[in-house]
Order: sequence, then structure tokens, then C-alpha cells
Amino acid sequence: MLNTGWNKLILPMALSNYERMIRIAEEVFATRTDPEQLDVDEKVIAHLQEIHPSTVSEYNEGNGPCVWILVIPTSTKLMQEFLEKKITEKMLYERTPLHTTYEAIYLCSAMVLDEYRSKGIATRLTVDAINAIAKENTVKALFVWPFSKEGDRLAEKISGLTHLPLLKRSV
Repeated sequence: MLNTGWNKLILPMALSNYERMIRIAEEVFATRTDPEQLDVDEKVIAHLQEIHPSTVSEYNEGNGPCVWILVIPTSTKLMQEFLEKKITEKMLYERTPLHTTYEAIYLCSAMVLDEYRSKGIATRLTVDAINAIAKENTVKALFVWPFSKEGDRLAEKISGLTHLPLLKRSV
């Protein structure tokens, strides 16, 4: 029997959608090395969903998340402090109170796997989240800390679709 060596060939396992999303988060946001940013884990997600169930949204076709959206409803006072760089993203999250009325929504992050880009999924998820939060709150503005031109464009599009002004924190 001829041994061609095929059984010795080790092919790298394809990364799961979840692993790819983690990689995007690390590459774009570098949250683990930036103490100003919110490092999202299961505990943070649970707390965000206590703030409002629509703070975290994902699109999943059964193989793990393909699109992941995170928004944080908060007060206009905290929004202003964040925009003026008086508080960090992490502080914004920590200081946002539970069980109150929110006037602003922070467009925190949107991560999309390459093959799902330009399909409107992130836009739809974000608008749906904002509309759900706005049903129970008096939302007057959106705000963002853009890390990429794609994120900046998405925030502008969301602002136009929701008819809410968009305020930006400078990088």
C-alpha cells in the first residue's frame, strides 16, 4: 500500500463565528489593553440587559454570531461627560443607573463578519434596539466614539433613520 502522507497532513481548524468575532473585537477595539474601554464579558452583558433587554443584539444563523451590536442607554449628563472626555467608556457603563428614564443612547459597538457586511443587518439590529429603548424612554440623542470609518458611516446612517441627532467623541 502506498503511503502518500495525506494522513499526516494537519489542516488548521476553521475558527468559529464566535472566535472570529472575538478576534475582530481585539483587532478593532483592543479592549483588553485600553483601560478606558468597556471589556465585555458575560457579567457585563447581564448588567447591560438589566439596563434594557435591547442593549445587546446579535444575528446568528446557527453557527454563532455573525453580527453583534451593543448600545447603552444613559442620561444626557453622562453623555456630555463622556463626549467631553471627563469620563471613560467604562465609567459611562458603570455610572449608568438602573430603573430610570434614559435620554441618550451610546452606539457602543457593531461587529460584523466580512461575509455579512453591506447587507443592512447591523443597521436593522441597531435601529430595532433604539426603537425598543425609545418606546419606554425619552431618547433625545445618539452618541458615538467612532473607531473606524465604517463605524462612523453606520452611526450617521442610524442617526438619519431614527431622526435623532448624533454627537461624536473625538478620537
